[in-house]
Amino acid sequence: MSDHSSSSRVGFSVLLPVYHRDLPSSLRRAFESVTVEQSLRPDEVVVVRDGPVGAELEELLTDLASTSPVPVVVVELAKNVGLALALEKGLERCAHEIVARMDADDISRPERFATQVPLVEGGLDIVGAAIQEFADESRIFETDAVVRTPPLSARDIATGARFHSPFNHPSVVYRRSAVAAAGGYQDLPLMEDYWLFARMLHAGAAAGNVPEPLVLYRVGAGAYARRGGWRLLRSEVVLQWRMWRLGFTSVPQLVRNVLVRGGYRLVPEALRRRMYRWWVFSR
Repeated sequence: MSDHSSSSRVGFSVLLPVYHRDLPSSLRRAFESVTVEQSLRPDEVVVVRDGPVGAELEELLTDLASTSPVPVVVVELAKNVGLALALEKGLERCAHEIVARMDADDISRPERFATQVPLVEGGLDIVGAAIQEFADESRIFETDAVVRTPPLSARDIATGARFHSPFNHPSVVYRRSAVAAAGGYQDLPLMEDYWLFARMLHAGAAAGNVPEPLVLYRVGAGAYARRGGWRLLRSEVVLQWRMWRLGFTSVPQLVRNVLVRGGYRLVPEALRRRMYRWWVFSR
């Protein structure tokens, strides 16, 4: 295991938001995966409690903070403010320039930080990775697992970002200063990550992705339902308008994205599932 106190490397933080719908068992598993299981441990974990979470989650947060081998900072927000603002509040409390994102229901593989952090130390502003979807941890190694592999080269990331998010948000490690220089997280329900990434790339952030699935991404029964609906369609249209106004996309790209990505939000869930799996496997 890497020397956690070594002065030969730059320290880094893990940023992990929690809200009332998160399951205590999943949170504990996620927390363990970014602390005791990592070959390169973080120097702190910043947990953002996004509003009241109930007694069981509250007790778990207290227990994690008191027993963790890694220092834990719990940022308590009085009310639920949404992911974008919660992450902004968390970034303000991160003690280190390099920050790794983590969600409360996912699992990071033990080699994740040892793989990504050196790439940021070496000069990149943001590094993502492939993620592997799973519903049951006992079935992670099945051959038909869905692996979402992002574009890998800087050129492919820049090109792909004009049509889809170039990073899997739960997998990213970035420089806090690069996020701030792009304007930070801004509220846009279910699209705040893509909007941040577009602004970071437009501002000249040096980007990369790792082809290995370094994060196991938990998908529940409602995963495909959440990828559609009128609320998401509205965010989609706003996102495409903002990217065009920024100069990140052209008029033809704006029209294509609204028609294709917007249309995807309104097709029946069963068809959306088939379209999504076809797109992932074709890539």
